[in-house]
Amino acid sequence: MRWTSCPGDLCSRAFFLKGTGLDIIRVEGGHPIEGRVCVSGAKNSALKLMAATLLAPGKTTLTNVPNISDVHVMGKVLKGMGATIEVVDEHSLAIDTSAVDQWEAPYELVAKMRASTAVLGPLLGRMGKAKIAMPGGCNLGARKIDMHILGLEALGVKFDTEHGYIYADAGEGMHGETVTLEFASVGATENLIMAAVRAKGTTVIDNAAREPEIVDLANMLNEMGAQITGAGTPVVTIEGVSELHPVTHRVIGDRIEAGTFIVAGALMAGDAGVEVVGFAPHHLGMVLKKLELMGIDFERIEGGVRVYRVDTIRPVDIQTLPFPGFPTDMQAQVMVLSALADGSSVITENIFENRFMFASELVRMGANIRIESHHAMIHGVKGFSGAQVTSPDLRGGAALAVAGLIADGTTEVSAIHHIDRGYEHFVKKLVELGAHVERVTVPDPIDD
Repeated sequence: MRWTSCPGDLCSRAFFLKGTGLDIIRVEGGHPIEGRVCVSGAKNSALKLMAATLLAPGKTTLTNVPNISDVHVMGKVLKGMGATIEVVDEHSLAIDTSAVDQWEAPYELVAKMRASTAVLGPLLGRMGKAKIAMPGGCNLGARKIDMHILGLEALGVKFDTEHGYIYADAGEGMHGETVTLEFASVGATENLIMAAVRAKGTTVIDNAAREPEIVDLANMLNEMGAQITGAGTPVVTIEGVSELHPVTHRVIGDRIEAGTFIVAGALMAGDAGVEVVGFAPHHLGMVLKKLELMGIDFERIEGGVRVYRVDTIRPVDIQTLPFPGFPTDMQAQVMVLSALADGSSVITENIFENRFMFASELVRMGANIRIESHHAMIHGVKGFSGAQVTSPDLRGGAALAVAGLIADGTTEVSAIHHIDRGYEHFVKKLVELGAHVERVTVPDPIDD
């Protein structure tokens, strides 16, 4: 799927430049930012809502959909199954699943975006079977699918693995059951909810993930005719129904994009501050609490927050945890703040084992960070210096660009396809705030 209504699209160019060069983000540091930025729809919600359309044959319309590469990939997954997708406007998709007759998520798409495994639950609910490429490793670690399988097995699904694929069969139907998750996995919770809505009887998910994106999914499914209670709590109860119907649903705002721009404002906001809107501040509750402890000055406004630059950042200890704890997706951005704090901080990563790869790139810019296992010891420095750095993953890439805003000189961030996966018009939004940032194509040294 391609977005046809986005002239000068910044989101996907990098994927089609072969032999011509590399796309980078170039940041000239030291320029204050101010104004208003409206965050896009939540990536982690939109992808699962798109998958859920499989459960309701007909045309479901999603609004506030982010125009990002991960959404494009999920569109390809659905189209490969027989769905048709109409781009109503840049942020609205009409997804018609009436003609869906395939039940496979192929390797080439799962490899591009692991969230494509979210079609497992809906396919079982719709078709009674599914064939999903086994997700391999990724930059953040294993992200095992074991809990998905164990939970679905409890509902009566039979699994087999062969030639790198997971084969799931619910030919005898799914039945309600109590499933206790070993860990509050977002993906497992979502897949179980989407399968259980079509199971016979009552399914209870104990130790369910509580993220706002799960609440968004449950809300849409309930609008479709599902009977889900407890979403956003550790115990979710699903009464199976015989059918679901299409709806129109708006994707919630992206709390992680909001947090990224709040950190940018804390570093470089002008006197008027930076307004970050289009999201629910309570979805960032723990992040805002930690920023407050760091001395960051912000105020709640309608639809978001206004953040001001702070001269002295206080050190703080953080550990990433499932919602409502501190989100792992905000760890890199807050590490940028901690690296400039007046004192020492410790960040403990409890979700993904490889999420500190970003730290070595920030060290290239002058940060003082030591990694021990899943702990990052951060000793504050007076400032950053611009450097050539490589984006290790989605959030780390955005954090490096944000660090470049306050760095002395010019920072060049490469491997920005990671950023394209989750941030819509990232450069454009920074430029509109007054940042001196550009996306440019440079010669690929490998081609020389």
